[in-house]
Amino acid sequence: MTYGQGATGASAATVFGIDIGGSGIKGAPVDLHRGELAEERHKVLTPHPSTPSAVLDGVVEVVRHFDWPGRPVGVTFPGVVKSGVTLTAANVDKSWIGTDLAARLGERLGCPVTVLNDADAAGVAEVTFGAARGAKGTVIVLTLGTGIGSAVFTDGHLLTNTELGHLELDGHEAEKRASTKVKDDHELSWSHWARRVEKYLHHLEMLFSPELFVLGGGVSRKADKFVPLIEGVRAEIVPAQLKNNAGIVGAAMAAAAAAGDVG
Repeated sequence: MTYGQGATGASAATVFGIDIGGSGIKGAPVDLHRGELAEERHKVLTPHPSTPSAVLDGVVEVVRHFDWPGRPVGVTFPGVVKSGVTLTAANVDKSWIGTDLAARLGERLGCPVTVLNDADAAGVAEVTFGAARGAKGTVIVLTLGTGIGSAVFTDGHLLTNTELGHLELDGHEAEKRASTKVKDDHELSWSHWARRVEKYLHHLEMLFSPELFVLGGGVSRKADKFVPLIEGVRAEIVPAQLKNNAGIVGAAMAAAAAAGDVG
């Protein structure tokens, strides 16, 4: 599917989206005509250990908070997802590997469930409704949080499950050097952390030569504190417009697309 033109032909204007993260599970009904949350999102903490059963309990709690009436639901997951099955689990319990999340959650909720990588969902939302709408060439959307998620687009075409946060940087996985969790855990200053993000972006630029970087995740609300400190990157760098709601919006878009309700 090609993204970037906005939602068209939506017969179901509101679809439920859920974003599963390493620290929180959040969701809300989404207005697919506007690409915005239709109601204020509800969030619960990701349980520890973050086993499938425990996380599914949290997801069900979020959905039931809105009394959602059994219509399709879209869900993001922080790892590689194929055909609704989670194949990696870098920032949640390893027992997630090989779990059919779509089937298990669909059984719990009694409705169709569509699952996709969390950064892919955020990227789809940003390319369709947000900071990358109408962008040409290669766009890389990064979600900076517990780890680093990535979504790569070329002229609106998504390359799924890239997981570029696991590229090596200074002998470590990039997300172990430049995620916001690392910044918080090590109490790094904005300038120190910005240097790490800058080095990571240089590495990505060497590999992909993008025209645009979109930096998302919760830290995008504070983009003015670190984006101006990033130097020497040729590509344009902008904060995510949908900020930390992008994953919820993208999840809802995926559910609607799977149901044939949105182009």
